Amino acid sequence: MEKMIEKLEVMVIDADQTQCREVCAFLGQGDYRAIPLYSLADLEKHLVHQQSGVLILDLDTVPVDNHFFRDLRERHRGICILVASSLPYHPGLAEAMSSHIYASLANPLDLEELGYWLRSIRENSW
Repeated sequence: MEKMIEKLEVMVIDADQTQCREVCAFLGQGDYRAIPLYSLADLEKHLVHQQSGVLILDLDTVPVDNHFFRDLRERHRGICILVASSLPYHPGLAEAMSSHIYASLANPLDLEELGYWLRSIRENSW
């Protein structure tokens, strides 16, 4: 009997709703259950029911700091965090980049690269 592969939940938080929907549409074509979120409040509401999965956070549209990432990982240890940004370096997020973030991707997202990181997470974490 063939084992069914459970879809990996990927939460996409991006205040740019068009960009968020495009990423979610790409994810929906694979073995992923995409959850579009547009604010940190939306994320908090969703995390009441979900304790694990992948979070893709757009640093260009959603303002966060080290405390946000530290708190998120303390409350939801099963979440794997990817960030996307048009900036190559975020000096204010040094702690988060070294301790809480799985990978940092360039914005606009290269969907092939995103697919690579998601496969890596699935193979190494689930």
